Amino acid sequence: MLSLLEKVAAGLVAPDDAVEALATEPFESLPYATLDHHRALRQGHPEVVFGAGKTVEQVVEIAERLSARGDGFLVTRTEPEAQRALADRFPAAVVNQAARTVRMAGHEPPPPADGSILIVTAGTSDLPVAEEASETAIALGNRVMRLTDVGVAGIHRLLTRAEELRSARVVIVVAGMDGALPSVVGGLVSAPVIAVPTSVGYGAAFGGVAPLLTALNSCAAGVTVVNIDNGFGAAVAASRITHSPAAAHRGSSAAQESGRP
Repeated sequence: MLSLLEKVAAGLVAPDDAVEALATEPFESLPYATLDHHRALRQGHPEVVFGAGKTVEQVVEIAERLSARGDGFLVTRTEPEAQRALADRFPAAVVNQAARTVRMAGHEPPPPADGSILIVTAGTSDLPVAEEASETAIALGNRVMRLTDVGVAGIHRLLTRAEELRSARVVIVVAGMDGALPSVVGGLVSAPVIAVPTSVGYGAAFGGVAPLLTALNSCAAGVTVVNIDNGFGAAVAASRITHSPAAAHRGSSAAQESGRP
């Protein structure tokens, strides 16, 4: 919108043409969806497409409408058919089969984040949820680090990585089974810890309910919890922390102190 107004002011776009361009603001109605084109203005990133339950044609058309505006796109919970269709339509898109995501960068890069997001995975079976969190965080302009398969069954694997744990701005902990890892990490770091319980586990894990309750009852202070298998939600929450006004102010102050522009 700012670019359009600048072009009108410079005489490059006629007012009538600008009015026509704004006709799709703040949303665009399709027969099966209403695209929120002002999401980036309100929240700092474009609308994310939840692929589950949509046809391949619907997913591709929504991605086309978003990319036509230069916003890029992130599609989560995609089926293989939709992944292939998006890759064919957008050769520059990044497909992550484990995460079930497809993303493509927009014309403008996301705003820089303050610090990194560390994604800690209890077991290899938790990786699909961790990968969804990773792809989402990257799409939102974050630097992502990973610690994989460091669950409490072999706690020494985690304790030897203390420096990496403490260097992160936010820590996302992905764990199924008993879901104890978020509490352990929460007791080791001062950064915000976001727990993602997963549906990985035996019968008594109740499809992720057991690790969810463990995380909610964490004895470590400062651990927050998202829903079962919700790697996307954890990454969005983490990104809001790394992109908060306070974080941006710290980054600006650090740059000035170091003499960087």
